[in-house]
Amino acid sequence: MITIYPEQHWLHDTSSLIISGNLFETEELPQRAEILRQAIEQAEIGKITSPADHGLTPVLKVHDPEYIHFLQTIYTQYTNYYRISVPALPVTFSGRQMRRKSVHPDGLLGYYAFGTGTPILSGTWDAAYWSAQTALSAADALLAGERNTYALCRPPGHHAAAAMFGGFCYLNNAAVAARYLQSAGKNGYQKVAILDFDYHHGNGTQEIFYQDPSVLYCSLHADPDQDYPYFWGGVDELGAGAGIGANRNWPLPVGTGDSDFITALDEALTVIAGYTPAYLVVSAGWDIREGDPAGGFTLSREAFSEIGRRIASLDLPVLIIQEGGYLLDEIGACAVAFLSAFT
Repeated sequence: MITIYPEQHWLHDTSSLIISGNLFETEELPQRAEILRQAIEQAEIGKITSPADHGLTPVLKVHDPEYIHFLQTIYTQYTNYYRISVPALPVTFSGRQMRRKSVHPDGLLGYYAFGTGTPILSGTWDAAYWSAQTALSAADALLAGERNTYALCRPPGHHAAAAMFGGFCYLNNAAVAARYLQSAGKNGYQKVAILDFDYHHGNGTQEIFYQDPSVLYCSLHADPDQDYPYFWGGVDELGAGAGIGANRNWPLPVGTGDSDFITALDEALTVIAGYTPAYLVVSAGWDIREGDPAGGFTLSREAFSEIGRRIASLDLPVLIIQEGGYLLDEIGACAVAFLSAFT
């Protein structure tokens, strides 16, 4: 298995942010990617390489051009306006009654963000850009004949929609990779399935493909009436228009353990097998592990091996995208247990 790892993730360093005189506490730290990289090296999972630059064209197949311009420029706009070098964070939100899109930096942040916990730093755009290139490079490896690849993406991506950021996510790596894999098909079309088993629902991925029958999205996650992101992830969200039936959610109660999670996984895998995709993209979140500071499930380390084995049994080319996972003492072992099932 080839792992793609971006050194550029360090450009988005959230480990010592001071906002309004206080330490900004966040679980999405640079150490996450380093722990995962070291665990893969020590377990000899396979070769680790750097991403290649595919440019913005495949990113713009998913994200709105004005949103991309916003991500590229908002830190400079924000710091120039306030004449101080601080992280850009929204202080207001457009809401459902919005009547105009403001060009003020605070207005733009509130227009594109859906939460306050996702700061934009001087290096955030470059880190997010190379995280997406990591997913694209892993997709290239699949197209070149690799059976399974792992994109060690940071920042993560599944909360980012076509023109929305939040939940530590700026660009949707899984969606960008799925669209890229589709482009390799006859006439630029082939079916791709996405399986998301992060503790938090991948609301951005869902919304990107909600009306698209060519991408099946299946997600196992915490019940949105019990945990973040709250406004997406219900079992009744089945897609819209031509995409009805191509979106499936398995919201699970806080406290879900190995057995109930595996039961839901088997249901999702049955749906994926029936869809007969050419490729499977997996948004993998180690935050389903018991004790994760951002989670609420009680899965054991051994469960990750079983999850990997069951996904591998579909016998599809699989592109694994790193999403969440914040229990730093455990994420390396969880990743190795899962990835080893594919080697």
